[in-house]
Amino acid sequence: MEFKDYYQVLEVARDADADAIKRAYRKLARRFHPDVSKEPKAEERFKQVQEAYEVLKDPEKRAAYDELGANYRQGQQFRPPPDWGSRFEFRGDPGGEAGFSDFFSSLFGDRSPFGGARGFHGRGDDSHARLDVTLEEAYAGAQKTIELNRPEVVGGRVQTRSRTLRVTIPTGVTDGQQIRLAGQGGAAHGTGSPAGDLYLKVHLVPHPLYEVSGRDVTLALPLAPWEAALGATVSVPTLGGEVELKVPAGARAGSKLRLRGRGLPGEPAGDQYVVMKIVVPPVISDEERLLYERLGEVSEFAPRAEWQPAS
Repeated sequence: MEFKDYYQVLEVARDADADAIKRAYRKLARRFHPDVSKEPKAEERFKQVQEAYEVLKDPEKRAAYDELGANYRQGQQFRPPPDWGSRFEFRGDPGGEAGFSDFFSSLFGDRSPFGGARGFHGRGDDSHARLDVTLEEAYAGAQKTIELNRPEVVGGRVQTRSRTLRVTIPTGVTDGQQIRLAGQGGAAHGTGSPAGDLYLKVHLVPHPLYEVSGRDVTLALPLAPWEAALGATVSVPTLGGEVELKVPAGARAGSKLRLRGRGLPGEPAGDQYVVMKIVVPPVISDEERLLYERLGEVSEFAPRAEWQPAS
């Protein structure tokens, strides 16, 4: 997708205050409103101006957008950083995103860390943030200290205030699950009203060995050709420690074995799937070469038999 320079779209400097951004928006909105403008591509420009204002008028969205830095250029190919949103706390209400660009949706849409809803009148606004969790932490549970930045407007400028929280990660937490910290959201809007809650949306960090789907995990198991042909008992890592797995003779690449209950804990617990991956040795000795040649002579196996036309 293409990067959107919202400051360039509104024709303001990156350090423009809220009043300057509002004035620029009103000026450009009048200029490109499709009901009155005769300029080329007025409707498209009007949507771009609306989208830019949706971000820059909101202290939280603007502060998070500014974290991307000033090195990106309008139209440059862009992908959100892997840790996007993990350091920011914000009120959730991505309102007004209908018809906006893929760039906006990737940063502030429902699938971004900015999903959620505001608190009711009197009660403080609920806040939302992303919580990065390793697969090992999700399996065993953990206590984790996190630091969040909360954007605030001070003297018309966006500033961030940092705070540190201690979070209990429950055993078996899954990707996308929310952890609620009662009373840790926005301050109450009236005397005697409760503060809002903070919702932490769990993001499972990619693992070097496992792929995760819900509570199930999948592991690729490298096998030597002779292990696949003859069968073998091999040590296989699981989240709870190594287990001995019996690979049947004639195992095929891509075939699966299931280790019941060896995924993430829960009711029910997930399973671990082991996918066979046959690996040919990169270097073979002269003796090994002779054995392979002998095998080729005596074996009746025809790996490309299915290519032959039917008789």
